[in-house]
Amino acid sequence: MRAIFVLFDTLNRRFLPPYGAKDVVAPHFADLAGRSVTFDNAYGGSMPCMPARRELHTGRHNFLHRGWGPLEPFDDSMPELLSRAGVYTHLVTDHQHYWADGGATYHPRFRTFEFFRGQEGDEWKGHVADPPVPDNQAPTVTNGDLRRQDRVNRLYMTSEAEHPQTRTFDAGLHFIRTNADEDNWFLQIETFDPHEPFFTYDDYRKLYDTAYDGPELDWPDYVRVREPQETVDRTRSLYSALLTMCDHSLGRVLAAMDEHAMWDDTMLIVGTDHGFLLGEHDWWGKNTPPYFQETIHLPLFVWDPRSRRSDERRTSLVQTIDLAPTLLDYFGQPVPPDMQGAALAHTVACDAPVREAGLFGIFGGHVNVTDGRWVYLRAPARPGNQPLSEYTLMPTLMRGRMPVEVLREATLAPPFKFTKGVSPLRVAGTAYTDPHAFGSMLFDLGTDPGQRRPVIDDEQELRMATLMRDLMVASEAPAEQFERMGLPATGPLAQEHLLCREQAGQVETSRRRPLRAEDFPRSRIDVTTPISTLLAEPAAVSVLRAHLGDLVDGPLPGEVLELGLLDVAGVAVGLIPTATLHRIADELAEL
Repeated sequence: MRAIFVLFDTLNRRFLPPYGAKDVVAPHFADLAGRSVTFDNAYGGSMPCMPARRELHTGRHNFLHRGWGPLEPFDDSMPELLSRAGVYTHLVTDHQHYWADGGATYHPRFRTFEFFRGQEGDEWKGHVADPPVPDNQAPTVTNGDLRRQDRVNRLYMTSEAEHPQTRTFDAGLHFIRTNADEDNWFLQIETFDPHEPFFTYDDYRKLYDTAYDGPELDWPDYVRVREPQETVDRTRSLYSALLTMCDHSLGRVLAAMDEHAMWDDTMLIVGTDHGFLLGEHDWWGKNTPPYFQETIHLPLFVWDPRSRRSDERRTSLVQTIDLAPTLLDYFGQPVPPDMQGAALAHTVACDAPVREAGLFGIFGGHVNVTDGRWVYLRAPARPGNQPLSEYTLMPTLMRGRMPVEVLREATLAPPFKFTKGVSPLRVAGTAYTDPHAFGSMLFDLGTDPGQRRPVIDDEQELRMATLMRDLMVASEAPAEQFERMGLPATGPLAQEHLLCREQAGQVETSRRRPLRAEDFPRSRIDVTTPISTLLAEPAAVSVLRAHLGDLVDGPLPGEVLELGLLDVAGVAVGLIPTATLHRIADELAEL
């Protein structure tokens, strides 16, 4: 028995022909659907990239206890369990986050692994002099250092053969050719694409020629859309071009399976970690607004040589936590009791139901639940997004270590069942937005698949909130999460626990157009002045401290210091409410 898992990052199901896309060139995804089972109700779980990968290893949700971080010492890792059982496991990837502090424990769980440099802002090639900036590049406000490094990296990707995606699939195909006559192996081919930046080559871009001559935006900030529709359409075409390059890479895998007659004894899974908002709901990105369908409702294709089901669709509600149990079961290995997911063999064979409802979210954000028809996006019950704690024995962040100021306040917490008797550190949790500002929303996908009309329905909200609470209990959510969300950990839920009606005003406010500098005619310079400049003026510091409190005196990332208050309010939604920003602006104007 062999298995291949092709993992794309940020693969939007609505851009794929098997899910109804009409204007995207992706013939190999269409071919894949004809050769496998296509899942119509697949959902992510923990967001974004590395939290999703922790789920892919452990088969359990990450986001209620931990933000972005490594595998923990007590975690069950699917590839490691397979390796211990004698299955040869190999990873080929260009996903640079595996080599940063927050992901450094994932790739060694495979017996062997290969990494190809250059994606996004991967700290790869060293250029002291600044690289050239294209004349038509659209202005952005975040990730300045990463964007600079990306411009350097692109100097070394002048041809498709040099692109890290191509090199990743080259390595995957080399493994297949080398081991085509061997048995008992698992190969994970994982590319960072079509994650932003949406960088590809003319052969793919010309397929989506829009005659556009405006500023290029192939790496949007995660903010409200301020650009004209022409720019949004152009960015979608750049994403589509990169997806077509991904489709070409997928076709190479399908051809290799044909060439080596692998369909009789090799499982193939093709999927992703999450989607991306490309202007839908007036947003770019994935981390700030609630998780609408475009971000969390995923494509998934499975070929299982045991049941040999192809060109069929499945309606059962499945999640990313199911993939680790599925692969363990395929290789005849027991599924550890701490895994929450289910092996999908029977679902692939006959659409057997898996679960009544699925939980998903990001650490410190909304907690969300779906039953496949209804989706409930629950915001914190109160502004401030507290209490919030992380539980870890690997105190790192996405690109660094947790500050010693945070670790000084850490305490040992009692073990959870899934920590196997080990007491984790409890450290103060941080979220860079206050999701309370977006409010709680309930949607009926049957009548409103685009999630345009939030529903106020107390009976349905009570049902969905109960499903959510029960899944949180099953996930051993810490007490702080129940308090933050305004849910009791035990006992029946009642009217007092519902939020959609109470928070309808926040939902409406969050849908208004984003603030612009011209909304502050008296103090335009102050809302766009870098925060570092304001902090150098004692009188301005007094104004900021009066309205923002500890935020002013806490350690601020260097990138934030170079933003103006208006940009911070757009990126970190809810931390500076609109009314507060106007008061700050008025008082700064009086100085």
